[in-house]
Amino acid sequence: MTLPFHARIRLRTILLIVNILVFLLPLGGVMFFRVYENALVQQTENELISQAAVLSAAYKEQILKRAFASETYGLPADKASYEEVDEYYTPVIPQLELSRTNILPPRVDGKEGAMTVPFAQEAGKILTPIIIEAQKTTLSGIKILDYRGVVVAGKNEVGLDLSEVYEVRRALAGYYTSVIRERVSDEPPPALASISRGTGIRVFIALPIRHDDRVWGVVYISRTPQNILKHMYAEKGKVFFVAFILVCVALLIALMTSYLISRPIRSLIEMTERFSGGDAEALRLPLGAGVHEIELLAESFSRMALSLNNRSEYIRNFAMHVSHEFKTPITAIQGSAELLLDHLDDMGEDKRRQFLSNIIADSNRLKKLVRSLFELARADNLAVSDTTCELSSVLGRVQQKYAHDRTFEILLELEREAVVKMPAENLETVLINLCDNAVQNGADMVVIETAMRDDGSLFLWVEDNGAGISGANAAKIFTPFFTTRREEGGTGIGLGIVRSILKAYDCSIRLVSASPGSQGACFELVLKTAKDHE
Repeated sequence: MTLPFHARIRLRTILLIVNILVFLLPLGGVMFFRVYENALVQQTENELISQAAVLSAAYKEQILKRAFASETYGLPADKASYEEVDEYYTPVIPQLELSRTNILPPRVDGKEGAMTVPFAQEAGKILTPIIIEAQKTTLSGIKILDYRGVVVAGKNEVGLDLSEVYEVRRALAGYYTSVIRERVSDEPPPALASISRGTGIRVFIALPIRHDDRVWGVVYISRTPQNILKHMYAEKGKVFFVAFILVCVALLIALMTSYLISRPIRSLIEMTERFSGGDAEALRLPLGAGVHEIELLAESFSRMALSLNNRSEYIRNFAMHVSHEFKTPITAIQGSAELLLDHLDDMGEDKRRQFLSNIIADSNRLKKLVRSLFELARADNLAVSDTTCELSSVLGRVQQKYAHDRTFEILLELEREAVVKMPAENLETVLINLCDNAVQNGADMVVIETAMRDDGSLFLWVEDNGAGISGANAAKIFTPFFTTRREEGGTGIGLGIVRSILKAYDCSIRLVSASPGSQGACFELVLKTAKDHE
Protein backbone atom coordinates (compact mmCIF):
# COMPACT_ATOMS: atom_id res chain seq x y z
CA MET A 1 0.00 0.00 0.00
CA THR A 2 1.29 3.49 -0.84
CA LEU A 3 0.05 6.24 1.43
CA PRO A 4 -0.62 9.73 -0.01
CA PHE A 5 2.53 11.30 1.40
CA HIS A 6 4.19 14.26 -0.27
CA ALA A 7 7.48 14.88 1.52
CA ARG A 8 8.82 18.40 1.06
CA ILE A 9 12.10 18.27 2.97
CA ARG A 10 14.50 15.70 4.36
CA LEU A 11 15.30 15.33 8.04
CA ARG A 12 19.00 15.85 7.44
CA THR A 13 18.19 19.12 5.68
CA ILE A 14 16.23 20.31 8.74
CA LEU A 15 19.08 19.36 11.06
CA LEU A 16 21.56 21.07 8.76
CA ILE A 17 19.47 24.26 8.71
CA VAL A 18 19.04 24.21 12.49
CA ASN A 19 22.77 23.66 13.05
CA ILE A 20 23.65 26.43 10.61
CA LEU A 21 21.26 28.83 12.32
CA VAL A 22 22.57 27.88 15.76
CA PHE A 23 26.08 28.48 14.45
CA LEU A 24 25.14 31.77 12.81
CA LEU A 25 23.47 33.27 15.88
CA PRO A 26 26.66 33.69 17.94
CA LEU A 27 28.66 34.31 14.78
CA GLY A 28 26.20 37.03 13.83
CA GLY A 29 26.56 38.51 17.31
CA VAL A 30 30.36 38.55 16.97
CA MET A 31 30.10 40.08 13.50
CA PHE A 32 27.73 42.73 14.84
CA PHE A 33 30.17 43.37 17.69
CA ARG A 34 33.09 43.76 15.27
CA VAL A 35 31.20 46.00 12.85
CA TYR A 36 29.96 48.18 15.69
CA GLU A 37 33.46 48.39 17.15
CA ASN A 38 34.92 49.33 13.78
CA ALA A 39 32.24 52.01 13.35
CA LEU A 40 33.32 53.57 16.66
CA VAL A 41 36.96 53.68 15.49
CA GLN A 42 35.99 55.29 12.18
CA GLN A 43 33.73 57.73 14.00
CA THR A 44 36.69 58.71 16.22
CA GLU A 45 38.96 59.18 13.20
CA ASN A 46 36.35 61.28 11.42
CA GLU A 47 35.97 63.54 14.47
CA LEU A 48 39.75 63.94 14.73
CA ILE A 49 39.93 64.89 11.04
CA SER A 50 37.32 67.60 11.61
CA GLN A 51 39.27 69.01 14.55
CA ALA A 52 42.54 68.85 12.63
CA ALA A 53 41.07 70.65 9.63
CA VAL A 54 40.00 73.61 11.80
CA LEU A 55 43.37 73.80 13.54
CA SER A 56 45.18 73.49 10.20
CA ALA A 57 43.29 76.48 8.83
CA ALA A 58 43.97 78.52 12.00
CA TYR A 59 47.68 77.69 11.97
CA LYS A 60 48.02 78.47 8.28
CA GLU A 61 46.32 81.82 8.86
CA GLN A 62 48.88 82.69 11.55
CA ILE A 63 51.82 81.73 9.33
CA LEU A 64 50.47 83.75 6.41
CA LYS A 65 50.45 86.86 8.57
CA ARG A 66 54.19 86.41 9.15
CA ALA A 67 55.57 84.84 6.01
CA PHE A 68 53.09 85.74 3.33
CA ALA A 69 55.74 86.59 0.72
CA SER A 70 58.04 83.65 1.33
CA GLU A 71 57.78 81.02 -1.41
CA THR A 72 60.46 78.90 0.23
CA TYR A 73 58.72 78.49 3.58
CA GLY A 74 58.02 74.88 4.53
CA LEU A 75 58.95 71.62 2.80
CA PRO A 76 58.02 70.63 -0.73
CA ALA A 77 55.29 67.95 -0.71
CA ASP A 78 55.73 64.73 -2.63
CA LYS A 79 54.37 65.18 -6.12
CA ALA A 80 52.19 62.08 -5.79
CA SER A 81 50.47 63.45 -2.69
CA TYR A 82 50.04 66.90 -4.17
CA GLU A 83 48.34 65.63 -7.32
CA GLU A 84 45.59 64.15 -5.16
CA VAL A 85 44.65 67.57 -3.74
CA ASP A 86 41.90 69.59 -5.42
CA GLU A 87 42.27 73.36 -5.64
CA TYR A 88 39.10 74.03 -3.65
CA TYR A 89 38.04 70.79 -1.96
CA THR A 90 40.36 68.42 -0.16
CA PRO A 91 38.13 65.93 1.71
CA VAL A 92 39.92 63.45 3.93
CA ILE A 93 38.31 60.02 4.12
CA PRO A 94 38.79 57.86 7.25
CA GLN A 95 41.27 55.09 6.48
CA LEU A 96 41.18 52.86 9.54
CA GLU A 97 39.63 49.38 9.47
CA LEU A 98 39.97 47.82 12.89
CA SER A 99 39.75 44.29 11.52
CA ARG A 100 42.53 44.87 8.95
CA THR A 101 44.75 47.58 10.45
CA ASN A 102 47.82 46.48 12.36
CA ILE A 103 47.99 47.83 15.90
CA LEU A 104 51.33 49.55 16.37
CA PRO A 105 53.22 49.80 19.69
CA PRO A 106 52.92 52.97 21.80
CA ARG A 107 54.44 56.11 20.31
CA VAL A 108 58.03 56.83 21.21
CA ASP A 109 58.87 60.00 23.12
CA GLY A 110 60.05 63.06 21.24
CA LYS A 111 63.68 64.15 21.08
CA GLU A 112 64.86 67.21 22.96
CA GLY A 113 67.11 70.01 21.72
CA ALA A 114 65.29 70.58 18.44
CA MET A 115 65.20 74.06 16.88
CA THR A 116 61.81 75.49 15.97
CA VAL A 117 61.08 77.12 12.63
CA PRO A 118 60.78 80.93 12.57
CA PHE A 119 57.21 82.19 12.83
CA ALA A 120 56.01 78.66 13.85
CA GLN A 121 56.77 79.22 17.54
CA GLU A 122 54.87 82.51 17.54
CA ALA A 123 51.85 80.94 15.83
CA GLY A 124 52.00 78.07 18.31
CA LYS A 125 51.87 80.36 21.31
CA ILE A 126 48.71 81.95 19.97
CA LEU A 127 47.00 78.59 19.28
CA THR A 128 48.09 76.78 22.47
CA PRO A 129 45.42 78.34 24.74
CA ILE A 130 42.78 77.52 22.18
CA ILE A 131 43.99 73.91 21.99
CA ILE A 132 44.03 73.48 25.78
CA GLU A 133 40.49 74.84 26.08
CA ALA A 134 39.25 72.58 23.27
CA GLN A 135 40.80 69.51 24.90
CA LYS A 136 38.51 69.90 27.87
CA THR A 137 35.59 69.05 25.60
CA THR A 138 37.09 66.81 22.90
CA LEU A 139 39.36 64.81 25.27
CA SER A 140 41.84 64.63 22.41
CA GLY A 141 45.59 64.92 22.55
CA ILE A 142 46.27 67.82 20.18
CA LYS A 143 49.65 68.99 18.92
CA ILE A 144 50.76 71.26 16.09
CA LEU A 145 54.17 70.55 14.58
CA ASP A 146 56.24 72.81 12.31
CA TYR A 147 57.61 71.52 9.03
CA ARG A 148 60.64 70.08 10.87
CA GLY A 149 58.42 67.93 13.08
CA VAL A 150 58.93 69.97 16.26
CA VAL A 151 55.92 70.50 18.55
CA VAL A 152 55.06 74.22 18.59
CA ALA A 153 51.53 74.13 20.12
CA GLY A 154 49.84 71.82 22.60
CA LYS A 155 49.48 71.05 26.27
CA ASN A 156 52.51 68.76 26.46
CA GLU A 157 55.76 68.02 24.64
CA VAL A 158 56.20 71.54 23.24
CA GLY A 159 59.70 71.85 21.75
CA LEU A 160 60.19 68.08 21.29
CA ASP A 161 61.04 66.59 17.91
CA LEU A 162 58.52 63.98 16.66
CA SER A 163 59.81 63.79 13.08
CA GLU A 164 60.86 60.12 13.54
CA VAL A 165 57.29 59.02 14.32
CA TYR A 166 55.89 57.08 11.36
CA GLU A 167 52.65 59.02 10.87
CA VAL A 168 54.40 62.40 11.38
CA ARG A 169 57.07 61.51 8.83
CA ARG A 170 54.37 60.59 6.30
CA ALA A 171 52.44 63.81 6.96
CA LEU A 172 55.61 65.91 6.46
CA ALA A 173 55.81 64.36 3.00
CA GLY A 174 52.27 65.57 2.29
CA TYR A 175 50.24 62.45 3.01
CA TYR A 176 47.37 62.25 5.48
CA THR A 177 48.12 59.31 7.77
CA SER A 178 46.15 57.57 10.49
CA VAL A 179 47.28 54.68 12.68
CA ILE A 180 46.12 52.69 15.68
CA ARG A 181 48.53 52.30 18.55
CA GLU A 182 48.45 50.41 21.80
CA ARG A 183 47.28 52.48 24.73
CA VAL A 184 49.08 52.08 28.01
CA SER A 185 46.75 52.76 30.92
CA ASP A 186 47.33 52.74 34.65
CA GLU A 187 43.75 51.55 35.22
CA PRO A 188 42.84 47.83 35.06
CA PRO A 189 40.99 46.73 31.90
CA PRO A 190 37.19 46.61 32.16
CA ALA A 191 35.26 43.37 32.51
CA LEU A 192 34.91 41.36 29.28
CA ALA A 193 37.70 43.46 27.73
CA SER A 194 39.20 40.35 26.13
CA ILE A 195 36.33 40.04 23.66
CA SER A 196 36.97 43.51 22.26
CA ARG A 197 39.85 44.31 19.94
CA GLY A 198 39.10 47.99 20.45
CA THR A 199 40.01 47.94 24.12
CA GLY A 200 43.42 49.42 25.00
CA ILE A 201 44.00 51.26 21.70
CA ARG A 202 44.37 54.89 20.64
CA VAL A 203 43.73 56.47 17.25
CA PHE A 204 46.43 58.83 15.91
CA ILE A 205 46.02 61.04 12.84
CA ALA A 206 48.61 63.32 11.23
CA LEU A 207 47.10 65.91 8.87
CA PRO A 208 49.60 67.90 6.77
CA ILE A 209 49.17 71.70 6.83
CA ARG A 210 49.56 72.50 3.12
CA HIS A 211 49.90 75.71 1.22
CA ASP A 212 50.14 75.37 -2.52
CA ASP A 213 52.73 72.65 -3.10
CA ARG A 214 54.48 72.93 0.26
CA VAL A 215 53.93 71.52 3.75
CA TRP A 216 54.03 74.14 6.50
CA GLY A 217 53.42 71.80 9.39
CA VAL A 218 51.37 68.94 10.81
CA VAL A 219 48.30 68.76 13.02
CA TYR A 220 48.89 65.68 15.19
CA ILE A 221 45.84 64.51 17.17
CA SER A 222 45.04 61.35 19.10
CA ARG A 223 42.14 60.02 21.09
CA THR A 224 40.95 56.77 22.57
CA PRO A 225 37.79 55.43 20.85
CA GLN A 226 34.75 55.09 23.00
CA ASN A 227 34.74 51.72 24.75
CA ILE A 228 32.24 49.50 23.00
CA LEU A 229 30.94 47.98 26.23
CA LYS A 230 30.28 51.43 27.66
CA HIS A 231 28.76 52.50 24.39
CA MET A 232 26.50 49.46 24.32
CA TYR A 233 25.42 50.21 27.87
CA ALA A 234 24.66 53.78 26.83
CA GLU A 235 22.65 52.36 23.90
CA LYS A 236 21.14 49.56 25.97
CA GLY A 237 17.72 50.07 24.40
CA LYS A 238 19.06 49.12 20.98
CA VAL A 239 21.09 46.28 22.46
CA PHE A 240 18.00 44.86 24.16
CA PHE A 241 16.13 45.13 20.88
CA VAL A 242 18.84 43.10 19.08
CA ALA A 243 18.81 40.57 21.94
CA PHE A 244 15.04 40.33 21.60
CA ILE A 245 15.42 39.63 17.87
CA LEU A 246 17.96 36.88 18.60
CA VAL A 247 15.64 35.29 21.17
CA CYS A 248 12.80 35.40 18.63
CA VAL A 249 15.01 33.72 16.03
CA ALA A 250 15.94 31.02 18.55
CA LEU A 251 12.25 30.47 19.34
CA LEU A 252 11.46 30.24 15.64
CA ILE A 253 14.16 27.59 15.26
CA ALA A 254 12.64 25.64 18.16
CA LEU A 255 9.13 25.99 16.72
CA MET A 256 10.29 24.92 13.28
CA THR A 257 12.01 21.87 14.72
CA SER A 258 8.92 21.03 16.78
CA TYR A 259 6.57 21.51 13.83
CA LEU A 260 8.63 19.50 11.35
CA ILE A 261 9.86 16.72 13.66
CA SER A 262 8.09 16.48 17.02
CA ARG A 263 4.54 17.08 15.75
CA PRO A 264 4.57 14.36 13.04
CA ILE A 265 6.18 11.90 15.46
CA ARG A 266 3.41 12.56 17.99
CA SER A 267 0.84 12.16 15.20
CA LEU A 268 2.41 8.82 14.24
CA ILE A 269 2.24 7.69 17.87
CA GLU A 270 -1.45 8.65 18.05
CA MET A 271 -2.17 6.78 14.80
CA THR A 272 -0.44 3.63 16.03
CA GLU A 273 -2.36 3.77 19.32
CA ARG A 274 -5.63 4.08 17.40
CA PHE A 275 -4.58 1.19 15.18
CA SER A 276 -3.68 -0.99 18.17
CA GLY A 277 -7.07 -0.06 19.66
CA GLY A 278 -8.84 -1.66 16.71
CA ASP A 279 -9.16 1.21 14.21
CA ALA A 280 -7.81 -0.52 11.09
CA GLU A 281 -8.18 2.66 9.02
CA ALA A 282 -6.05 4.84 11.32
CA LEU A 283 -2.79 4.24 9.45
CA ARG A 284 -4.39 4.90 6.09
CA LEU A 285 -4.77 8.61 6.88
CA PRO A 286 -2.10 10.99 5.49
CA LEU A 287 0.39 12.02 8.15
CA GLY A 288 1.22 15.34 6.49
CA ALA A 289 4.67 15.46 8.10
CA GLY A 290 6.47 17.19 5.26
CA VAL A 291 9.72 15.46 6.35
CA HIS A 292 10.95 12.79 3.96
CA GLU A 293 12.36 10.34 6.51
CA ILE A 294 9.41 10.60 8.89
CA GLU A 295 6.96 10.04 6.07
CA LEU A 296 8.98 7.04 4.90
CA LEU A 297 8.92 5.71 8.47
CA ALA A 298 5.17 6.25 8.67
CA GLU A 299 4.63 4.61 5.29
CA SER A 300 6.82 1.62 6.18
CA PHE A 301 5.15 1.26 9.56
CA SER A 302 1.74 1.52 7.93
CA ARG A 303 2.59 -1.16 5.39
CA MET A 304 3.90 -3.42 8.15
CA ALA A 305 0.87 -2.87 10.38
CA LEU A 306 -1.61 -3.32 7.54
CA SER A 307 0.26 -6.41 6.38
CA LEU A 308 0.07 -7.86 9.90
CA ASN A 309 -3.61 -6.95 10.05
CA ASN A 310 -4.27 -8.61 6.70
CA ARG A 311 -2.25 -11.62 7.77
CA SER A 312 -4.20 -11.83 11.01
CA GLU A 313 -7.46 -11.63 9.10
CA TYR A 314 -6.19 -14.24 6.65
CA ILE A 315 -5.22 -16.59 9.49
CA ARG A 316 -8.62 -16.05 11.13
CA ASN A 317 -10.47 -16.85 7.92
CA PHE A 318 -8.07 -19.66 7.15
CA ALA A 319 -8.68 -21.27 10.54
CA MET A 320 -12.42 -20.91 10.05
CA HIS A 321 -12.27 -22.57 6.62
CA VAL A 322 -9.93 -25.32 7.82
CA SER A 323 -12.18 -26.15 10.78
CA HIS A 324 -15.15 -26.26 8.43
CA GLU A 325 -13.37 -28.47 5.91
CA PHE A 326 -12.06 -30.84 8.57
CA LYS A 327 -15.34 -30.97 10.46
CA THR A 328 -17.26 -32.84 7.74
CA PRO A 329 -14.91 -35.83 7.22
CA ILE A 330 -14.08 -36.06 10.94
CA THR A 331 -17.80 -36.10 11.78
CA ALA A 332 -18.38 -38.76 9.12
CA ILE A 333 -15.51 -40.89 10.43
CA GLN A 334 -16.73 -40.55 14.01
CA GLY A 335 -20.33 -41.43 13.03
CA SER A 336 -19.26 -44.48 11.04
CA ALA A 337 -17.00 -45.67 13.82
CA GLU A 338 -19.74 -45.24 16.44
CA LEU A 339 -22.24 -47.18 14.31
CA LEU A 340 -19.73 -49.96 13.80
CA LEU A 341 -19.04 -50.07 17.53
CA ASP A 342 -22.72 -50.11 18.51
CA HIS A 343 -23.92 -52.60 15.86
CA LEU A 344 -20.83 -54.62 15.10
CA ASP A 345 -22.45 -57.95 16.12
CA ASP A 346 -25.80 -57.57 14.37
CA MET A 347 -24.53 -55.60 11.30
CA GLY A 348 -24.22 -57.40 8.03
CA GLU A 349 -20.94 -57.86 6.17
CA ASP A 350 -21.96 -55.47 3.38
CA LYS A 351 -22.86 -52.71 5.85
CA ARG A 352 -19.59 -53.12 7.71
CA ARG A 353 -17.65 -52.88 4.48
CA GLN A 354 -19.63 -49.80 3.46
CA PHE A 355 -18.92 -47.99 6.74
CA LEU A 356 -15.26 -48.99 6.61
CA SER A 357 -15.05 -47.74 3.02
CA ASN A 358 -16.57 -44.41 4.12
CA ILE A 359 -14.00 -44.14 6.91
CA ILE A 360 -11.17 -44.83 4.45
CA ALA A 361 -12.58 -42.32 1.93
CA ASP A 362 -12.93 -39.61 4.55
CA SER A 363 -9.44 -40.40 5.87
CA ASN A 364 -8.06 -40.04 2.35
CA ARG A 365 -9.87 -36.72 2.03
CA LEU A 366 -8.29 -35.55 5.29
CA LYS A 367 -4.91 -36.71 4.03
CA LYS A 368 -5.40 -34.79 0.79
CA LEU A 369 -6.51 -31.71 2.73
CA VAL A 370 -3.43 -31.87 4.94
CA ARG A 371 -1.16 -32.22 1.90
CA SER A 372 -2.91 -29.29 0.16
CA LEU A 373 -2.68 -27.16 3.30
CA PHE A 374 1.03 -27.92 3.52
CA GLU A 375 1.50 -26.88 -0.12
CA LEU A 376 -0.52 -23.69 0.47
CA ALA A 377 1.50 -22.81 3.58
CA ARG A 378 4.71 -23.38 1.66
CA ALA A 379 3.43 -21.20 -1.20
CA ASP A 380 2.40 -18.43 1.21
CA ASN A 381 5.87 -18.41 2.78
CA LEU A 382 7.88 -19.08 -0.35
CA ALA A 383 11.57 -18.18 -0.21
CA VAL A 384 12.09 -16.16 -3.38
CA SER A 385 15.27 -16.85 -5.34
CA ASP A 386 16.89 -15.46 -8.49
CA THR A 387 16.69 -18.81 -10.26
CA THR A 388 15.35 -18.81 -13.82
CA CYS A 389 13.95 -21.51 -16.07
CA GLU A 390 13.24 -22.12 -19.74
CA LEU A 391 9.51 -22.04 -20.40
CA SER A 392 9.59 -24.72 -23.13
CA SER A 393 11.42 -27.14 -20.83
CA VAL A 394 8.84 -26.72 -18.03
CA LEU A 395 5.91 -27.09 -20.44
CA GLY A 396 7.54 -30.25 -21.83
CA ARG A 397 7.63 -31.82 -18.36
CA VAL A 398 3.99 -30.85 -17.74
CA GLN A 399 3.01 -32.52 -21.04
CA GLN A 400 4.97 -35.61 -20.05
CA LYS A 401 3.10 -35.84 -16.73
CA TYR A 402 -0.24 -36.17 -18.51
CA ALA A 403 1.05 -38.20 -21.45
CA HIS A 404 -0.25 -41.48 -19.98
CA ASP A 405 -3.80 -40.10 -19.73
CA ARG A 406 -5.39 -40.70 -23.13
CA THR A 407 -8.49 -38.70 -22.09
CA PHE A 408 -6.57 -35.45 -21.53
CA GLU A 409 -4.34 -33.54 -23.93
CA ILE A 410 -2.17 -30.40 -23.62
CA LEU A 411 -1.56 -28.28 -26.74
CA LEU A 412 1.19 -25.65 -26.89
CA GLU A 413 1.17 -22.50 -29.02
CA LEU A 414 4.42 -20.72 -28.14
CA GLU A 415 5.22 -17.40 -29.78
CA ARG A 416 8.95 -17.81 -29.04
CA GLU A 417 11.34 -19.18 -26.44
CA ALA A 418 11.45 -17.32 -23.11
CA VAL A 419 13.39 -17.50 -19.86
CA VAL A 420 11.12 -16.97 -16.84
CA LYS A 421 12.34 -15.43 -13.58
CA MET A 422 11.08 -18.30 -11.44
CA PRO A 423 12.43 -21.72 -10.42
CA ALA A 424 11.26 -24.54 -12.70
CA GLU A 425 9.58 -26.48 -9.88
CA ASN A 426 7.44 -23.48 -8.88
CA LEU A 427 6.31 -22.75 -12.43
CA GLU A 428 5.60 -26.45 -12.91
CA THR A 429 3.46 -26.46 -9.72
CA VAL A 430 1.45 -23.52 -11.08
CA LEU A 431 0.76 -25.16 -14.44
CA ILE A 432 -0.04 -28.60 -12.93
CA ASN A 433 -2.56 -27.04 -10.51
CA LEU A 434 -4.26 -25.26 -13.42
CA CYS A 435 -4.35 -28.48 -15.44
CA ASP A 436 -5.69 -30.47 -12.46
CA ASN A 437 -8.34 -27.80 -11.97
CA ALA A 438 -9.32 -28.20 -15.66
CA VAL A 439 -9.53 -32.02 -15.28
CA GLN A 440 -11.78 -31.66 -12.20
CA ASN A 441 -14.10 -29.46 -14.27
CA GLY A 442 -14.49 -32.08 -17.01
CA ALA A 443 -11.95 -30.79 -19.55
CA ASP A 444 -10.19 -33.17 -21.95
CA MET A 445 -7.93 -30.55 -23.52
CA VAL A 446 -5.90 -27.52 -22.37
CA VAL A 447 -4.36 -25.03 -24.78
CA ILE A 448 -1.37 -23.03 -23.51
CA GLU A 449 -0.57 -19.94 -25.57
CA THR A 450 2.15 -17.30 -24.99
CA ALA A 451 2.91 -13.75 -26.19
CA MET A 452 5.82 -11.46 -25.37
CA ARG A 453 5.41 -7.73 -24.67
CA ASP A 454 7.95 -4.96 -25.32
CA ASP A 455 8.48 -4.35 -21.58
CA GLY A 456 9.75 -7.91 -21.13
CA SER A 457 6.53 -9.33 -19.65
CA LEU A 458 5.36 -12.74 -20.81
CA PHE A 459 1.61 -13.29 -21.20
CA LEU A 460 0.61 -16.93 -20.85
CA TRP A 461 -2.98 -18.09 -21.40
CA VAL A 462 -4.18 -21.47 -20.08
CA GLU A 463 -7.57 -22.30 -21.63
CA ASP A 464 -9.56 -25.52 -21.18
CA ASN A 465 -12.76 -26.88 -22.68
CA GLY A 466 -14.34 -27.95 -19.40
CA ALA A 467 -17.58 -26.90 -17.71
CA GLY A 468 -16.31 -23.36 -17.22
CA ILE A 469 -16.95 -20.97 -14.31
CA SER A 470 -20.23 -19.16 -13.81
CA GLY A 471 -20.35 -15.41 -13.36
CA ALA A 472 -21.54 -15.80 -9.78
CA ASN A 473 -18.53 -17.95 -8.90
CA ALA A 474 -15.92 -15.98 -10.88
CA ALA A 475 -15.20 -13.62 -7.98
CA LYS A 476 -14.76 -16.51 -5.50
CA ILE A 477 -12.44 -18.89 -7.33
CA PHE A 478 -9.28 -17.61 -5.58
CA THR A 479 -10.91 -17.76 -2.11
CA PRO A 480 -9.31 -20.58 -0.07
CA PHE A 481 -11.44 -23.77 0.15
CA PHE A 482 -13.99 -22.50 -2.38
CA THR A 483 -14.91 -25.34 -4.74
CA THR A 484 -17.94 -26.59 -6.63
CA ARG A 485 -16.44 -30.10 -6.91
CA ARG A 486 -16.19 -31.08 -3.25
CA GLU A 487 -18.04 -34.35 -3.93
CA GLU A 488 -15.44 -35.23 -6.59
CA GLY A 489 -12.59 -34.60 -4.13
CA GLY A 490 -11.97 -30.89 -4.79
CA THR A 491 -10.35 -28.94 -1.94
CA GLY A 492 -10.57 -25.37 -3.27
CA ILE A 493 -6.89 -24.80 -2.47
CA GLY A 494 -5.25 -25.27 -5.88
CA LEU A 495 -5.90 -21.77 -7.26
CA GLY A 496 -4.86 -20.26 -3.91
CA ILE A 497 -1.51 -22.05 -4.22
CA VAL A 498 -1.15 -20.75 -7.79
CA ARG A 499 -1.83 -17.15 -6.81
CA SER A 500 0.52 -17.30 -3.79
CA ILE A 501 3.43 -18.62 -5.87
CA LEU A 502 2.89 -16.02 -8.62
CA LYS A 503 2.53 -13.18 -6.11
CA ALA A 504 5.83 -14.13 -4.47
CA TYR A 505 7.60 -13.61 -7.82
CA ASP A 506 5.75 -10.37 -8.64
CA CYS A 507 3.59 -12.12 -11.21
CA SER A 508 -0.20 -12.22 -11.52
CA ILE A 509 -3.13 -14.37 -12.60
CA ARG A 510 -6.72 -13.54 -13.49
CA LEU A 511 -9.74 -15.18 -15.05
CA VAL A 512 -10.49 -13.91 -18.56
CA SER A 513 -13.12 -14.73 -21.15
CA ALA A 514 -12.58 -17.94 -23.07
CA SER A 515 -12.36 -18.10 -26.84
CA PRO A 516 -15.62 -17.63 -28.77
CA GLY A 517 -17.53 -20.89 -28.92
CA SER A 518 -15.74 -22.37 -25.92
CA GLN A 519 -17.51 -23.02 -22.61
CA GLY A 520 -14.34 -23.62 -20.63
CA ALA A 521 -12.24 -21.37 -18.44
CA CYS A 522 -9.26 -19.23 -19.49
CA PHE A 523 -6.61 -17.95 -17.08
CA GLU A 524 -4.18 -15.17 -18.02
CA LEU A 525 -0.78 -15.26 -16.33
CA VAL A 526 1.70 -12.36 -16.49
CA LEU A 527 5.25 -13.62 -15.87
CA LYS A 528 8.57 -11.80 -15.54
CA THR A 529 11.29 -12.77 -18.03
CA ALA A 530 15.06 -12.46 -18.03
CA LYS A 531 15.82 -10.43 -21.16
CA ASP A 532 19.53 -10.97 -20.94
CA HIS A 533 18.98 -14.70 -21.38
CA GLU A 534 16.90 -14.36 -24.49
